Amino acid sequence: MKRKIPFHRPSISVDEINAVVETLENRWTTMGPRTVEFEKLFTQYIGSTHSVSVNSGTAALHCALTVLGIGEKDEVIIPANTFVATAEVVEYCRARLIMVDVERDTHCIDCGRIAEKITPRTKAIIPVHFAGHPCDMNPLMELSQQNSISVIEDAAHALPSWYAGRRVGTFGDMACFSFYATKTLAVGEGGMIVTDSDEWADRLRMLRLHGMSRDAWERYREGASWKYDVAELGYKYNTTDISAAIGIVQLGRVEEMQRARARIAQRYNDVFLEEEALIPYIVRSDAVSSWHLYPLKLELDALKISRDQFIDELNVQGIHTSVHFIPVYRFTYYKKRGYRAEEFDNCEWIYEREISLPIFPDMTNEDVDYVIEKVLDICREHKR
Repeated sequence: MKRKIPFHRPSISVDEINAVVETLENRWTTMGPRTVEFEKLFTQYIGSTHSVSVNSGTAALHCALTVLGIGEKDEVIIPANTFVATAEVVEYCRARLIMVDVERDTHCIDCGRIAEKITPRTKAIIPVHFAGHPCDMNPLMELSQQNSISVIEDAAHALPSWYAGRRVGTFGDMACFSFYATKTLAVGEGGMIVTDSDEWADRLRMLRLHGMSRDAWERYREGASWKYDVAELGYKYNTTDISAAIGIVQLGRVEEMQRARARIAQRYNDVFLEEEALIPYIVRSDAVSSWHLYPLKLELDALKISRDQFIDELNVQGIHTSVHFIPVYRFTYYKKRGYRAEEFDNCEWIYEREISLPIFPDMTNEDVDYVIEKVLDICREHKR
């Protein structure tokens, strides 16, 4: 019997619903007491000194680069295979975007290729923990320290993930998380910046709300003054207490949800490893992934159909998938800026083969069985 399996469905329990209702009943819906509580709990969970919430992971990255003073004469290194937000925030700052190829197995930035891209103008590296798999942070941090380069971890996929026994988000000068609807902690739209710098945290709090010295919660509490200053040019990047209320509950469930994702990934791997037309995604021994995505790759030499045709076949069976990612240099805007596919052999190899299968905590065993069955059926039908 044909089933309908969405690519993603957020795991929302009655606790999240009750938290939103309580927030609405309290009549404080914009950034306020729930946001303060969420930041405090997130700080404790990650092990940072400060957490500053914003309305998206993109806003988090933009603010982080701004705090570092990244500007026109600077260069910022990113992986070429990432969501476009990692690239566009560099463009916002009018800095020069430097893309580096990725590893074929993890899809994370190839740390061995970063050194050749470093120049005296290199001011920051943004490693992306792809699908929740941590980048190889020890050599990356060593390289950055040798060259006095700041590191902003793009941890949009990586809550919670661990590298060499340490939680992702604790390696770089700052780390940026996303709470978008498909993420491992999903509030709809949202993000968080973590840092150990008191100075940066204070500035991040101003930048997220028009450069104002005091936000609405501070101004309108009982006994507070309405006065404020605008210390610098800022943005409208603040989050809301409605989002924070969901985030507080989700944070308490995030490791439970990670374990559910990991169980699904293991079931996929146990079967797909036996199929010569498939290349399962394997996490390295020094890492623990959040399993935000399950990026299956096809062994195209073993099949008579392309990746796109494989996706079409899955869609006919009611299984919705995605591709992560269209490499940044393939988009028209970046082609016009001179980036070429020939420079990124591994990105191209991955892009031709990758399919992100459904993986979300509320998938049933029957859902997983159905996905596995249909993937194998397509392999058998179209095998060379």
